[in-house]
Amino acid sequence: MSIDAQALAARVAAVRGRITRAAEAAGRDPDDIRLIAVTKTHPVEVAQAAVRAGLDDLGENRVDELVQKSAALEARWHLVGRLQRNKVREVVGRATLIHSVDRSGLVDVISRHAVRAEVVQDVLIQVNVGEDPAKGGCSLTGLPDLVSYAALQPGLRVIGLMTVPPLPGTDERPDAAAAPFFRALREARDMLRAEDPAVEELSMGMSDDLEAAVQEGATMVRIGSALFGAREDLR
Repeated sequence: MSIDAQALAARVAAVRGRITRAAEAAGRDPDDIRLIAVTKTHPVEVAQAAVRAGLDDLGENRVDELVQKSAALEARWHLVGRLQRNKVREVVGRATLIHSVDRSGLVDVISRHAVRAEVVQDVLIQVNVGEDPAKGGCSLTGLPDLVSYAALQPGLRVIGLMTVPPLPGTDERPDAAAAPFFRALREARDMLRAEDPAVEELSMGMSDDLEAAVQEGATMVRIGSALFGAREDLR
């Protein structure tokens, strides 16, 4: 597969420009926001082109894609999609960060495999801030107990929180619709940090709402379509 490197470089520059402008408008340092390039559904050649374009953090929704692509190239790999317990063994020690830990049973399995592999697996707790039945994540009310439980288990380290906001209504701008949910996640993180300073990261914001995420304190934004578009867009 042939990748249009010039088109990809232009998209990377455009996304980085959006992050910079949003950060500066919020009085933040753009370097404090990590761009995670989500290469889901794209072939490994696109992931390789992303690394050549300076994108060091790559995200995948599916474990099988993460395994395939991570075997083909060096990068900091992030699992940003739901994780089933029977897939944990394939991810622990392979992913730099698991963004989607949302229940104690999953914590237990990650801990068990991490201890067996003699690694410490960094994780984020996914929170369903909007109580959307179509989204994964623990509730805001259940978050403190889950973080406390996970912090006691060997082999994993909770370093922050993640959320996916509900889809906006047809008459809503994505950034305006998402902003209250991002704010709620930041406020939850701030309360948790009072007890555990390690709970620092906020993974929130995608192609349509990254400005709102940066405004509300995101330390990681997960960008797919604004970088890679549809499968055929970079050919």
